[in-house]
Amino acid sequence: MKIFRSIAEVPENFGPSIISIGNFDGVHRGHRWVISEIIARARESGTKSIAVTFDPHPVRILRPDSPTKMISPTEEKLRLLAATGLDATLVLPFTQELAQTSAEDFISKIICDCLGATEVHVGSNFRFGYQAQADVMRLAELGNKLDFSARIYEPVPLRGGIISSSRIRQLILAGNLSSARVLLGRPYSICSTPARGRGYGTKYAVPTINLAPYSELLPANGVYVTTLQIGDDGPIFEGVTNAGNRPTFGPDSYAVETHLFNFHPVDMTEETPLRLTFLTHLRPEMKWDSPEALKAQIGKDIARAQRFLRGYRRLIQ
Repeated sequence: MKIFRSIAEVPENFGPSIISIGNFDGVHRGHRWVISEIIARARESGTKSIAVTFDPHPVRILRPDSPTKMISPTEEKLRLLAATGLDATLVLPFTQELAQTSAEDFISKIICDCLGATEVHVGSNFRFGYQAQADVMRLAELGNKLDFSARIYEPVPLRGGIISSSRIRQLILAGNLSSARVLLGRPYSICSTPARGRGYGTKYAVPTINLAPYSELLPANGVYVTTLQIGDDGPIFEGVTNAGNRPTFGPDSYAVETHLFNFHPVDMTEETPLRLTFLTHLRPEMKWDSPEALKAQIGKDIARAQRFLRGYRRLIQ
């Protein structure tokens, strides 16, 4: 998949193309349904399939005090979009200038002139242009004027609600990783590095790894069954992760700490990429009377996690 990080990077005469526009946070099952449609249409018509998205997420510019955290930061989103088979993604820098662009200028200058749109596929809640004043009806009107067709998708219902980034975000924040996994179509994962200043050296021989501070979406404080991949193509270890303030050890001790099963020493530095995947919630975070009581509970957590993992492995085979 080609990645264009500005309009200037798009080659002249790029189109014709079939386009979907959105934030695509999480690249969930609803997003992938729309993307599969534009890929199929592009192949049928001999054109290109392209997603248009934004960095940062518009909420970061339009509502800078919003506490919204991303399911998928931009680089992770691009990795997920590339896996769909798209020909290209245009990442538009979302600035105040872009926010003030009129709906007609956005569509005519970027979507039509730059990308050569013949079809534009969006969700029914899509809004665009200055102050998000234009909706899908306006998109269809512009399509008639500028010679492209607009295809509008209704939300996909699943598990008593619709598939949406906001709903998935709420599930993850509540620690409901099983339901989030269904809506995402995959387990939720985050990418980070090892916590700094812990004396790892070049070999890490202790089966516990703390993640460096992570500024985007994390699940509710608690204990989870997880897997941890060390390096982009490195080994994957099953384990148990505590995300929280570790009240047994006093205040101000938030950490995402993973105890790894069947660990063996791995080459690793403070810059080694780590991918932590959350499979299911085991229990809420608790304060124990002593480190010994915590250690006993960790043994119980490990036994429960291993039972879950035996069933999980059979499920994904």
